[in-house]
Amino acid sequence: MYTILVIIFLAVMFLSAAIKILNEYERGVIFRLGRIINVKGPGLIILIPIVDRMVRVDMRTITMDVPPQDVITRDNVSIKVNAVVYFRVVDANRAIIEVENYLYATSQLSQTTLRSVCGQVELDEILSARDKINIHLQEILDRSTDPWGIKVTHVEVKYIDLPQEMQRAMAKQAEAERERRAKVINAEGEFQAAQKLVEAARLMSDQPMALQLRYLQTLVQIGAENNSTTLFPIPIDLFKPFVKMAEKD
Repeated sequence: MYTILVIIFLAVMFLSAAIKILNEYERGVIFRLGRIINVKGPGLIILIPIVDRMVRVDMRTITMDVPPQDVITRDNVSIKVNAVVYFRVVDANRAIIEVENYLYATSQLSQTTLRSVCGQVELDEILSARDKINIHLQEILDRSTDPWGIKVTHVEVKYIDLPQEMQRAMAKQAEAERERRAKVINAEGEFQAAQKLVEAARLMSDQPMALQLRYLQTLVQIGAENNSTTLFPIPIDLFKPFVKMAEKD
């Protein structure tokens, strides 16, 4: 009876060591006596106990947060920048044999690349051309991690921490820019209004009756707004016939 239990126990241990199940998003790099023989998965994998060793590799996209990095920009402004990197393993074989720990290596490379790229540009470019910097970071990281079988799909600069004095200076600059735009818009409005007045004056000079009609409209508006009685002179042209008759007599 004791022998049967031992045999059952050894059989269970053998099967647990020989049979592995990999999920759809996993691959297994198989080493046999220290030499890589194949990459298998997903599904049921059968190994030779003691002889074979399997390393699981997750093939899904990994989101890695890059810690805040102290950066001195090209215009000598000290800032802190952090980012997020999206990447995935496309070659499980190279990800295991070409680098000791591809997660740690990608993290360290992302930090140094972030410091390097942000240190080569000015602060205004980091704030206004973030998409351009993101693409530049992604290209550098993807090129550097390609020998490891890793594909960097996207890099996004998340947060830029500015010194307090720089924040105050930028706030003053923004306020001055808003005031300048307001003055420009006001000046353009005055200029357009003056142009319209010149055009109206030219039209009325060509058409005297238009000036008279405008004069009457203005009087009506004044009377309606102030609730007052307005006296206006009769045009002298109406009296010219009577004056001529008086001169003949």
